Amino acid sequence: MEITKSKFTPVELEERKNLDFKSGDTVRVWSKIIEKGKTRLQAFEGLVLCRKHGKETGATFTVRKVSMGVGVEKIFPLFSPNIGKIEILKKAKTGRSKLYSIRTKAVKEVKKRLKSVTIAKIQKAAVEEETTNTEE
Repeated sequence: MEITKSKFTPVELEERKNLDFKSGDTVRVWSKIIEKGKTRLQAFEGLVLCRKHGKETGATFTVRKVSMGVGVEKIFPLFSPNIGKIEILKKAKTGRSKLYSIRTKAVKEVKKRLKSVTIAKIQKAAVEEETTNTEE
């Protein structure tokens, strides 16, 4: 077997260093994906939970989004050639540098919604039973 190397454009280091986004901001990250020998860009849009390692070559940032009711997180290396571009969509002011508490907050909101849905179904079923009993 022959190992093939994928060809990517080098990263503009100064451009990536000067990106001014932090935790709480909403970003769209365009990552390069290889399919059937061709490369394409795929967007991942979400909330930045944290940035780690500052402006070093090993700097990373974590992005979280909710897709079809399920929370999805990805950790992107800042200087990776697999990232086409990073767009900053919304800026936010937060009191913390790491927003890991959003994970539990989202779970609590989902549980509240599920409880309200099940309670509504039970109440609806009870009302239907009452109407059928009175008709007889």
